[in-house]
Amino acid sequence: TKISDEKGSAGKRTLTHIEKIGYSDSIYMNAAKIFQGIRSEKSKGRNLVQYGDNSESPMMAFKDEHSRRVSYELAFSALKYQDLLEEILLDSKVYPCYSIPDELTSLLVVMLYDLQDGKFKKRKIFPEEELVAEVQEIEHYLYSYRTKLAAALARCRIKYDALSIEYFVPEEICKEEQRTSAIPICFWINAFQISLEDVIRSLEMKGFTKVESVSDFDHYTYAVDQHCPDVLVFPSSLREELLNLDLFADGKLLLQDKSRSLAVHSAQALLSEGGGDIIMAHTGSHLTIAHMSVLTNNSRTTIFVCGVNSLAKEEELMNTFSHMGCKNIRLLPEDFTELKPTDPRLEKAKVILLIPQCSGLGAGNPMELILSEHGDAGLLRDLFQGFVSEDKLSILAERQLNELIHALKCKLQAIVYCTCSVYPEENELVVKKALESGVEGEKGRPYRIIPSIFSTCSESESSTEIFFKMEPSGISSGCFLAVLERKVSYENN
Repeated sequence: TKISDEKGSAGKRTLTHIEKIGYSDSIYMNAAKIFQGIRSEKSKGRNLVQYGDNSESPMMAFKDEHSRRVSYELAFSALKYQDLLEEILLDSKVYPCYSIPDELTSLLVVMLYDLQDGKFKKRKIFPEEELVAEVQEIEHYLYSYRTKLAAALARCRIKYDALSIEYFVPEEICKEEQRTSAIPICFWINAFQISLEDVIRSLEMKGFTKVESVSDFDHYTYAVDQHCPDVLVFPSSLREELLNLDLFADGKLLLQDKSRSLAVHSAQALLSEGGGDIIMAHTGSHLTIAHMSVLTNNSRTTIFVCGVNSLAKEEELMNTFSHMGCKNIRLLPEDFTELKPTDPRLEKAKVILLIPQCSGLGAGNPMELILSEHGDAGLLRDLFQGFVSEDKLSILAERQLNELIHALKCKLQAIVYCTCSVYPEENELVVKKALESGVEGEKGRPYRIIPSIFSTCSESESSTEIFFKMEPSGISSGCFLAVLERKVSYENN
């Protein structure tokens, strides 16, 4: 039996790929711009398909969150099948076409992917859709050669003895996608809107059974997370069904990578009974900020969020937080490293939560990380390669070190540093280098690394010294967590 809501809210959401009818012109344009920045570059001898210059960052305007998501998914699909798509274009002699400039090759590849994905059928145009001349031109061109393109695809499959086009995706990517798609999904409870007891009651009414751990999962089952008591874990196979239930669609339960829940719980645990404010060094995902707000609701805590440097973004976030019931959030326009340690707004701050931009390859769903935290689209290329280049890793680690050193200068009690990176250069080494820098912020009270509240929770994580680490696996996304606390001054002893 399929779970459903009495209110029938399942009809509210549109799934990305229910029926292959194509996308709007603006989605193709944005997907092409993303693909242009992440595509695989061939060596000169193998570079038979020419792309335009991608030295400038493209300007993209997304109609809504759904359009943004689909644009990134379409770009990543084109990247996965880039070699095949280029071979189809060359084999069919549809490329080169001298009326199509190199700047539109990315659009050609993206639209070819979608055309073959829709079995070479004509795309449906919606009456209210705003048409883009370049998209119309490429679409007309590809569709007029659809028979040649389909024949070229068939020849490629015969040539490589491929039962489906999935054969053309590198084996490492297939394995990684299988692993991440099987990872149980985590939802945290928005206690401003519903209690844990009401959530459990609602789930039981819908036929769910609570089990002890993910190893006991059997379809319509769930478990309370072993580290975070307000996080519920479900089998990944139920993702779309769950998101269509009122409980989830109404924002009472929020889907988010577990690493972010671990981070906010760590920060909240460092506040003393008297409360104190928390500085969130990055805007990241609005869900992380909201979760921090929910956890600190009963204390006299203000959450200061850095880097909200546009009025439009500020308005959007405050509307979102208001809708979720969050009232103790204050947005700051300055980037974290621009804040002076003596800033009077931060005089009651006790904890800094630092979740820097990282390579992100340990995330349960790297695509979700990019979308929810407006991350670097280059992560898609790294995901495809299976590694991050040394240059990029060096740039990220230097930025992370600068931010952590800046945090050490602030006169606070504790710092939580969290990434979903698999590289020591962004994890232990950043923390150790920062502590070795000699920056104190408060004389006589240097920072030391202390165990996180999760270090004794289970034996599943591998611990290096006193850092909390979860390695990416078939049941978990990756997470690195370091908690730094000031030593008690001798005067207070």
